[in-house]
Amino acid sequence: MHTEHRFFFRDARDLTNIQAEGIDLVVTSPPYPMIAMWDGLFGRLSAGARQALEQEDGPVAFAAMHEELDPVWRGLYRVLRPGGLACINIGDATRTLQGEFRLYPNHARVLEAVLRLGFTVLPAILWRKQTNAPNKFMGSGVLPAGAYVTLEHEYILILRKGPKRAFITPAEQARRRSSALFWEERNVWFSDVWMDLKGARQNGLDPAVRKRSGAFPFDLAFRLVNMFSIKGDTVLDPFLGTGTTTAAAMAAGRNSVGFEIDPAFQPAIEAQAMRAAGLANRCQEDRLENHREFVRRRGEAGVPCRHINVHYGFPVVTRQETELSLDLLAEVRRTGEQAFQVTYDPHHVPAV
Repeated sequence: MHTEHRFFFRDARDLTNIQAEGIDLVVTSPPYPMIAMWDGLFGRLSAGARQALEQEDGPVAFAAMHEELDPVWRGLYRVLRPGGLACINIGDATRTLQGEFRLYPNHARVLEAVLRLGFTVLPAILWRKQTNAPNKFMGSGVLPAGAYVTLEHEYILILRKGPKRAFITPAEQARRRSSALFWEERNVWFSDVWMDLKGARQNGLDPAVRKRSGAFPFDLAFRLVNMFSIKGDTVLDPFLGTGTTTAAAMAAGRNSVGFEIDPAFQPAIEAQAMRAAGLANRCQEDRLENHREFVRRRGEAGVPCRHINVHYGFPVVTRQETELSLDLLAEVRRTGEQAFQVTYDPHHVPAV
Protein backbone atom coordinates (compact mmCIF):
# COMPACT_ATOMS: atom_id res chain seq x y z
CA MET A 1 0.00 0.00 0.00
CA HIS A 2 1.21 3.52 -0.73
CA THR A 3 -0.16 7.09 -0.71
CA GLU A 4 0.74 10.20 -2.69
CA HIS A 5 1.21 13.70 -1.28
CA ARG A 6 1.61 16.95 -3.23
CA PHE A 7 1.73 20.61 -2.30
CA PHE A 8 1.66 23.78 -4.39
CA PHE A 9 2.71 27.34 -3.72
CA ARG A 10 -0.30 29.15 -5.01
CA ASP A 11 -3.24 31.22 -3.82
CA ALA A 12 -5.97 29.09 -2.20
CA ARG A 13 -8.58 31.24 -3.93
CA ASP A 14 -7.62 29.41 -7.13
CA LEU A 15 -8.14 25.64 -6.87
CA THR A 16 -8.59 25.17 -10.63
CA ASN A 17 -5.84 22.56 -10.86
CA ILE A 18 -7.89 20.28 -8.59
CA GLN A 19 -10.41 18.09 -10.38
CA ALA A 20 -14.05 18.74 -9.59
CA GLU A 21 -15.35 16.27 -6.98
CA GLY A 22 -11.87 14.79 -6.59
CA ILE A 23 -11.43 15.49 -2.85
CA ASP A 24 -12.90 13.36 -0.06
CA LEU A 25 -12.09 15.55 2.94
CA VAL A 26 -10.84 19.06 3.69
CA VAL A 27 -8.97 19.77 6.93
CA THR A 28 -7.78 23.35 7.20
CA SER A 29 -7.34 26.47 9.27
CA PRO A 30 -7.42 29.77 7.36
CA PRO A 31 -5.82 33.03 8.48
CA TYR A 32 -8.21 34.56 10.99
CA PRO A 33 -9.60 37.97 10.04
CA MET A 34 -8.93 40.71 12.62
CA ILE A 35 -6.08 38.79 14.28
CA ALA A 36 -3.10 41.15 14.06
CA MET A 37 -0.60 38.51 12.90
CA TRP A 38 -2.51 38.21 9.62
CA ASP A 39 -3.12 41.93 9.00
CA GLY A 40 -0.21 42.08 6.56
CA LEU A 41 -1.51 39.16 4.50
CA PHE A 42 -5.04 40.52 4.26
CA GLY A 43 -3.65 43.99 3.56
CA ARG A 44 -1.74 42.64 0.55
CA LEU A 45 -4.78 40.76 -0.71
CA SER A 46 -7.29 43.59 -0.23
CA ALA A 47 -6.79 47.33 -0.58
CA GLY A 48 -10.12 47.77 1.19
CA ALA A 49 -8.95 45.78 4.22
CA ARG A 50 -5.66 47.69 4.33
CA GLN A 51 -7.37 51.08 4.17
CA ALA A 52 -9.95 50.11 6.80
CA LEU A 53 -7.22 48.98 9.20
CA GLU A 54 -5.34 52.24 8.67
CA GLN A 55 -8.54 54.10 9.56
CA GLU A 56 -9.25 51.71 12.45
CA ASP A 57 -12.65 50.85 10.98
CA GLY A 58 -13.04 47.35 12.37
CA PRO A 59 -16.37 46.31 10.82
CA VAL A 60 -15.29 47.35 7.32
CA ALA A 61 -11.91 45.60 7.70
CA PHE A 62 -13.67 42.45 8.97
CA ALA A 63 -16.01 42.41 5.97
CA ALA A 64 -13.19 43.02 3.48
CA MET A 65 -11.03 40.25 4.92
CA HIS A 66 -13.82 37.70 4.70
CA GLU A 67 -14.47 38.66 1.10
CA GLU A 68 -10.96 37.33 0.40
CA LEU A 69 -11.83 33.99 2.02
CA ASP A 70 -15.17 33.53 0.26
CA PRO A 71 -13.61 32.31 -3.05
CA VAL A 72 -11.85 29.55 -1.12
CA TRP A 73 -15.12 28.21 0.24
CA ARG A 74 -16.58 28.27 -3.29
CA GLY A 75 -13.57 26.31 -4.52
CA LEU A 76 -13.96 23.73 -1.77
CA TYR A 77 -17.56 23.14 -2.71
CA ARG A 78 -16.51 22.47 -6.32
CA VAL A 79 -13.67 20.04 -5.52
CA LEU A 80 -15.39 18.02 -2.78
CA ARG A 81 -17.03 14.77 -3.82
CA PRO A 82 -20.74 14.29 -3.09
CA GLY A 83 -20.92 13.42 0.58
CA GLY A 84 -17.43 14.82 1.17
CA LEU A 85 -16.74 16.75 4.34
CA ALA A 86 -14.85 19.92 5.23
CA CYS A 87 -13.43 20.64 8.70
CA ILE A 88 -12.52 24.32 9.15
CA ASN A 89 -10.68 25.36 12.31
CA ILE A 90 -11.44 29.05 12.89
CA GLY A 91 -11.29 31.31 15.92
CA ASP A 92 -13.15 34.50 16.64
CA ALA A 93 -11.13 37.66 17.20
CA THR A 94 -11.19 40.40 19.82
CA ARG A 95 -9.67 43.78 19.14
CA THR A 96 -9.69 47.36 20.35
CA LEU A 97 -9.96 49.97 17.59
CA GLN A 98 -10.77 53.65 18.11
CA GLY A 99 -10.89 52.91 21.82
CA GLU A 100 -13.66 50.30 21.51
CA PHE A 101 -13.17 46.66 22.42
CA ARG A 102 -15.33 44.18 20.52
CA LEU A 103 -15.64 40.63 19.21
CA TYR A 104 -15.35 39.83 15.51
CA PRO A 105 -17.29 36.55 15.01
CA ASN A 106 -15.25 34.80 12.33
CA HIS A 107 -16.96 31.45 12.75
CA ALA A 108 -20.41 32.99 12.21
CA ARG A 109 -19.28 34.81 9.06
CA VAL A 110 -17.80 31.59 7.61
CA LEU A 111 -21.02 29.72 8.38
CA GLU A 112 -23.02 32.42 6.62
CA ALA A 113 -20.84 32.05 3.51
CA VAL A 114 -20.92 28.24 3.34
CA LEU A 115 -24.67 28.09 3.87
CA ARG A 116 -25.14 30.33 0.84
CA LEU A 117 -23.04 27.88 -1.19
CA GLY A 118 -25.26 24.93 -0.29
CA PHE A 119 -23.13 23.15 2.29
CA THR A 120 -24.93 21.15 4.97
CA VAL A 121 -23.68 22.37 8.35
CA LEU A 122 -23.18 19.61 10.93
CA PRO A 123 -22.60 19.98 14.70
CA ALA A 124 -19.30 21.76 15.36
CA ILE A 125 -16.51 20.99 17.81
CA LEU A 126 -15.36 23.54 20.37
CA TRP A 127 -11.60 23.28 20.81
CA ARG A 128 -10.91 24.68 24.28
CA LYS A 129 -7.45 26.22 24.47
CA GLN A 130 -7.18 27.14 28.13
CA THR A 131 -4.73 29.68 29.40
CA ASN A 132 -3.72 30.38 32.99
CA ALA A 133 -2.16 33.73 32.17
CA PRO A 134 -2.79 36.14 35.08
CA ASN A 135 -3.89 38.88 32.65
CA LYS A 136 -6.38 36.75 30.70
CA PHE A 137 -9.40 38.55 32.17
CA MET A 138 -10.14 41.68 30.19
CA GLY A 139 -11.77 44.87 31.39
CA SER A 140 -12.41 46.26 34.85
CA GLY A 141 -11.43 43.21 36.88
CA VAL A 142 -13.95 42.38 39.59
CA LEU A 143 -16.23 45.37 39.03
CA PRO A 144 -19.55 44.40 37.39
CA ALA A 145 -20.60 45.45 33.88
CA GLY A 146 -17.15 46.50 32.72
CA ALA A 147 -15.26 43.22 32.21
CA TYR A 148 -15.33 40.72 29.37
CA VAL A 149 -15.43 36.95 29.44
CA THR A 150 -12.27 35.22 28.30
CA LEU A 151 -12.04 33.87 24.76
CA GLU A 152 -10.36 30.48 25.22
CA HIS A 153 -11.89 28.36 22.47
CA GLU A 154 -11.84 27.97 18.73
CA TYR A 155 -14.36 26.29 16.46
CA ILE A 156 -13.96 23.29 14.19
CA LEU A 157 -16.79 23.79 11.72
CA ILE A 158 -17.93 20.57 10.04
CA LEU A 159 -19.62 20.83 6.66
CA ARG A 160 -20.90 18.27 4.17
CA LYS A 161 -21.52 18.58 0.44
CA GLY A 162 -24.88 17.03 -0.29
CA PRO A 163 -26.32 13.87 1.29
CA LYS A 164 -24.40 11.46 3.49
CA ARG A 165 -21.61 9.63 1.65
CA ALA A 166 -22.40 6.16 0.32
CA PHE A 167 -19.85 3.34 0.32
CA ILE A 168 -21.01 1.21 -2.56
CA THR A 169 -18.26 -1.05 -3.90
CA PRO A 170 -16.86 -4.01 -1.93
CA ALA A 171 -13.43 -2.34 -2.01
CA GLU A 172 -14.79 0.87 -0.46
CA GLN A 173 -16.64 -1.09 2.18
CA ALA A 174 -13.49 -3.05 3.06
CA ARG A 175 -11.44 0.15 3.33
CA ARG A 176 -14.10 1.61 5.58
CA ARG A 177 -14.05 -1.40 7.91
CA SER A 178 -10.25 -1.28 8.06
CA SER A 179 -10.46 2.44 8.95
CA ALA A 180 -12.74 1.94 11.96
CA LEU A 181 -12.05 3.71 15.24
CA PHE A 182 -11.80 2.02 18.59
CA TRP A 183 -15.08 2.33 20.51
CA GLU A 184 -13.43 4.28 23.33
CA GLU A 185 -11.74 6.63 20.83
CA ARG A 186 -15.08 7.32 19.19
CA ASN A 187 -16.56 8.33 22.54
CA VAL A 188 -13.86 10.99 23.06
CA TRP A 189 -13.27 12.17 19.50
CA PHE A 190 -16.93 12.67 18.66
CA SER A 191 -17.55 14.83 21.71
CA ASP A 192 -18.49 18.41 20.86
CA VAL A 193 -15.85 19.85 23.23
CA TRP A 194 -12.15 18.98 23.01
CA MET A 195 -10.20 20.00 26.10
CA ASP A 196 -7.23 17.63 25.86
CA LEU A 197 -5.34 19.17 22.91
CA LYS A 198 -2.82 21.95 23.37
CA GLY A 199 -1.84 24.47 20.72
CA ALA A 200 1.04 23.54 18.41
CA ARG A 201 4.54 24.72 19.29
CA GLN A 202 6.26 26.70 16.54
CA ASN A 203 9.79 25.64 17.49
CA GLY A 204 12.28 25.21 14.66
CA LEU A 205 10.62 27.70 12.31
CA ASP A 206 12.39 30.68 10.86
CA PRO A 207 11.41 33.63 13.12
CA ALA A 208 9.89 35.53 10.19
CA VAL A 209 7.78 32.50 9.26
CA ARG A 210 6.80 31.80 12.87
CA LYS A 211 5.13 35.24 13.07
CA ARG A 212 2.77 34.16 10.26
CA SER A 213 2.11 30.60 11.45
CA GLY A 214 -0.94 29.59 13.45
CA ALA A 215 -0.54 25.85 12.99
CA PHE A 216 -2.94 23.51 14.76
CA PRO A 217 -1.46 20.47 16.55
CA PHE A 218 -0.85 17.18 14.75
CA ASP A 219 -3.33 15.35 17.01
CA LEU A 220 -6.14 17.67 15.95
CA ALA A 221 -5.58 17.02 12.24
CA PHE A 222 -5.01 13.31 12.84
CA ARG A 223 -8.31 12.94 14.67
CA LEU A 224 -10.27 14.75 11.97
CA VAL A 225 -8.69 12.74 9.17
CA ASN A 226 -9.56 9.48 10.92
CA MET A 227 -13.06 10.61 11.89
CA PHE A 228 -14.23 11.81 8.50
CA SER A 229 -12.38 9.81 5.81
CA ILE A 230 -11.24 6.26 5.07
CA LYS A 231 -7.90 4.82 4.01
CA GLY A 232 -6.98 5.71 0.44
CA ASP A 233 -9.08 8.90 0.44
CA THR A 234 -7.60 12.26 -0.58
CA VAL A 235 -7.41 15.09 1.94
CA LEU A 236 -7.01 18.74 0.92
CA ASP A 237 -5.64 21.64 2.96
CA PRO A 238 -5.90 24.95 1.06
CA PHE A 239 -3.99 26.77 3.83
CA LEU A 240 -1.19 24.26 4.36
CA GLY A 241 1.16 26.37 6.49
CA THR A 242 3.76 24.09 8.07
CA GLY A 243 2.20 20.93 6.59
CA THR A 244 0.42 19.45 9.60
CA THR A 245 -2.48 18.13 7.52
CA THR A 246 -0.04 16.42 5.14
CA ALA A 247 1.66 14.67 8.05
CA ALA A 248 -1.69 13.59 9.50
CA ALA A 249 -2.82 12.19 6.14
CA MET A 250 0.46 10.28 5.83
CA ALA A 251 -0.01 8.83 9.31
CA ALA A 252 -3.59 7.74 8.59
CA GLY A 253 -2.99 6.16 5.17
CA ARG A 254 -4.70 8.90 3.17
CA ASN A 255 -3.44 10.82 0.13
CA SER A 256 -3.12 14.59 0.41
CA VAL A 257 -2.95 17.84 -1.55
CA GLY A 258 -1.92 21.16 -0.02
CA PHE A 259 -1.85 24.81 -1.08
CA GLU A 260 0.29 27.48 0.55
CA ILE A 261 0.60 31.06 -0.64
CA ASP A 262 3.99 31.70 1.00
CA PRO A 263 7.02 29.75 -0.36
CA ALA A 264 8.91 30.56 2.84
CA PHE A 265 7.04 27.65 4.44
CA GLN A 266 8.66 25.08 2.11
CA PRO A 267 11.47 24.00 4.50
CA ALA A 268 8.95 23.47 7.32
CA ILE A 269 6.57 21.47 5.10
CA GLU A 270 9.36 19.24 3.81
CA ALA A 271 10.84 18.70 7.26
CA GLN A 272 7.46 17.74 8.70
CA ALA A 273 6.84 15.30 5.84
CA MET A 274 10.21 13.60 6.28
CA ARG A 275 9.65 13.29 10.04
CA ALA A 276 6.16 11.88 9.60
CA ALA A 277 7.12 8.21 9.90
CA GLY A 278 8.45 8.48 13.44
CA LEU A 279 5.58 10.63 14.66
CA ALA A 280 2.93 8.56 12.90
CA ASN A 281 4.19 5.20 14.14
CA ARG A 282 4.45 6.39 17.73
CA CYS A 283 0.90 7.68 17.42
CA GLN A 284 -0.46 4.41 16.02
CA GLU A 285 1.39 2.29 18.58
CA ASP A 286 0.04 4.54 21.34
CA ARG A 287 -3.48 3.89 20.03
CA LEU A 288 -2.91 0.14 20.25
CA GLU A 289 -1.40 0.37 23.71
CA ASN A 290 -4.19 2.64 24.94
CA HIS A 291 -6.75 0.15 23.66
CA ARG A 292 -5.05 -2.74 25.45
CA GLU A 293 -5.10 -0.71 28.66
CA PHE A 294 -8.80 0.06 28.09
CA VAL A 295 -9.53 -3.67 27.66
CA ARG A 296 -7.58 -4.48 30.83
CA ARG A 297 -9.45 -1.91 32.92
CA ARG A 298 -12.77 -2.97 31.46
CA GLY A 299 -12.03 -6.57 32.35
CA GLU A 300 -11.11 -5.64 35.91
CA ALA A 301 -14.47 -3.87 36.17
CA GLY A 302 -16.20 -7.08 35.10
CA VAL A 303 -17.37 -5.74 31.75
CA PRO A 304 -15.99 -8.03 29.03
CA CYS A 305 -15.52 -7.09 25.38
CA ARG A 306 -17.50 -9.55 23.28
CA HIS A 307 -15.65 -9.41 19.94
CA ILE A 308 -12.09 -10.14 18.76
CA ASN A 309 -10.08 -8.07 16.28
CA VAL A 310 -8.88 -10.39 13.49
CA HIS A 311 -5.54 -8.60 12.99
CA TYR A 312 -4.37 -8.17 16.58
CA GLY A 313 -6.21 -10.89 18.45
CA PHE A 314 -7.32 -8.57 21.24
CA PRO A 315 -10.90 -7.97 22.39
CA VAL A 316 -12.96 -5.06 21.05
CA VAL A 317 -16.34 -3.74 22.10
CA THR A 318 -18.21 -3.78 18.79
CA ARG A 319 -18.37 -5.97 15.71
CA GLN A 320 -17.42 -2.93 13.60
CA GLU A 321 -13.94 -2.95 15.19
CA THR A 322 -13.08 -6.53 14.27
CA GLU A 323 -11.35 -5.58 10.97
CA LEU A 324 -9.75 -2.37 12.24
CA SER A 325 -6.03 -2.18 11.38
CA LEU A 326 -3.41 0.50 11.94
CA ASP A 327 -0.83 0.45 9.15
CA LEU A 328 2.61 1.70 10.13
CA LEU A 329 4.74 3.87 7.85
CA ALA A 330 7.67 2.03 6.29
CA GLU A 331 9.14 4.86 4.19
CA VAL A 332 8.55 8.47 3.16
CA ARG A 333 10.19 9.07 -0.21
CA ARG A 334 10.53 12.32 -2.14
CA THR A 335 9.16 11.84 -5.67
CA GLY A 336 9.37 15.45 -6.90
CA GLU A 337 10.21 18.96 -5.83
CA GLN A 338 6.94 19.20 -3.92
CA ALA A 339 5.77 15.60 -3.85
CA PHE A 340 6.18 12.55 -1.61
CA GLN A 341 5.17 8.92 -1.68
CA VAL A 342 4.56 6.96 1.52
CA THR A 343 4.70 3.18 1.75
CA TYR A 344 3.22 1.20 4.64
CA ASP A 345 3.78 -2.07 6.42
CA PRO A 346 0.29 -3.52 6.77
CA HIS A 347 1.59 -6.75 8.28
CA HIS A 348 3.44 -5.15 11.18
CA VAL A 349 1.68 -6.17 14.37
CA PRO A 350 3.32 -4.92 17.58
CA ALA A 351 3.76 -7.58 20.25
CA VAL A 352 0.78 -8.03 22.53
